[in-house]
Amino acid sequence: MLRLGIVGLPNVGKSTLFNALTSAGALVANYPFATIEPNTGVVQVPDPRLDAIAAIVNPRQIVPAVVEFLDIAGLVKGASQGEGLGNQFLANIREVDAIVHVVRCFEDDDIQHVMGAVDPVRDREVINIELALADLSAVEKRLDKTARVAKSGDAQAKVEARLLEGAKAALAEGKPARTVIPTTEELPTFRAFNLLTAKPVLYAANVREDEVTAGNRFVTALEGTIQTSGEPAEIVIFSAKVEMELAELPPEDRQEFLVSLGLEESGLDRLARAAYHLLGLQSYFTAGEKEVRAWTIHRGDKAPAAAGVIHSDFEKGFIRAETVAYEDFVRVGGWKSARDQGLSRAEGKEYVVQDGDVMLFRFNN
Repeated sequence: MLRLGIVGLPNVGKSTLFNALTSAGALVANYPFATIEPNTGVVQVPDPRLDAIAAIVNPRQIVPAVVEFLDIAGLVKGASQGEGLGNQFLANIREVDAIVHVVRCFEDDDIQHVMGAVDPVRDREVINIELALADLSAVEKRLDKTARVAKSGDAQAKVEARLLEGAKAALAEGKPARTVIPTTEELPTFRAFNLLTAKPVLYAANVREDEVTAGNRFVTALEGTIQTSGEPAEIVIFSAKVEMELAELPPEDRQEFLVSLGLEESGLDRLARAAYHLLGLQSYFTAGEKEVRAWTIHRGDKAPAAAGVIHSDFEKGFIRAETVAYEDFVRVGGWKSARDQGLSRAEGKEYVVQDGDVMLFRFNN
């Protein structure tokens, strides 16, 4: 399951966004919101293809792909030295796949900014500095131990030491650890360091209700500083107030409310979609009488790896995958017609799964 950590300074709209997220999740009929921990919520990834397949197959159950959001509290200036809930915050954020950084991009005299005036560029920098300082401390501690082992000739320790030196140099220059590019062979080792600044970042710019479609000068400033930094990040403009109002509406009234604001989908839907894009994820589907389900994989994954998402035994015993492109599956009306018209393919171990593929796996027990 994809895990996203919501971070931000106090009073930027982070908690409002999370409350809207949990309220919206509770109203999803096919995948009810599940509270795993007091500050964790699970919501479905919007995908109209799932409903189109289900309309053909008429399954007993529809299971969408889901995203787990973790509301991470306690980040203030000095968090890397334990200020606020510093250590707790840093421990939580190390467990997520990507960071959703909520940045305040609106002025409101009734909502005091923790650092005075609204300045999203400064706020972004404050959080980035705290993450980098925490990483630098962790890297230096680990490097001290690893370097001693590397001197004994341990090959793995030498690899670790080299990567840690690279991360230390980048962090000392004020650059995030994600600017260090390990080789394919080194990548598992680098990921095992679990550095905060190595995680992809998605910026959620919180604006007023009347600015949600066009943004404002604060959003423009944020976009400018991200572009200048060369950071491979995405920005989603949303209004926490709109998301809360939307979550309180009956499901059948939400689309009309969005249209009235000039929007096609909610901010939460756009966040989930942007996170998939940022992390290079895509979905494939399984479709049968029991259930129609969306499965999350990485772009470029081959058929055995896709099967392994369902169960590790599927990957180990993989034989072949019966595959139909989504467009063909819907156009001809399901498995039988796809087979009759020669649109169903038997794909082997080297097949790279395409976004939207409808698949049926054959495997040895």
